[in-house]
Amino acid sequence: MTTESPRWFKSSYSDNGGQCIEVATNLITACGVVPVRDSKSPAGPVLNVATGSFASFVAGIKAGELGTA
Repeated sequence: MTTESPRWFKSSYSDNGGQCIEVATNLITACGVVPVRDSKSPAGPVLNVATGSFASFVAGIKAGELGTA
């Protein structure tokens, strides 16, 4: 068990008027999760996504498998 705090960052491509998420990749090895939060609400809820699921999500985005809204 680790007590390390998430080190949050958002993509360098995030320049879309505040519609961003932040992730903390420093917990992947120790906890097996990628925490995700809304950048506009840093004190709000955090979604802990399993590393495999997060990797699949990112791969799907890169492959154009997810539509745009």
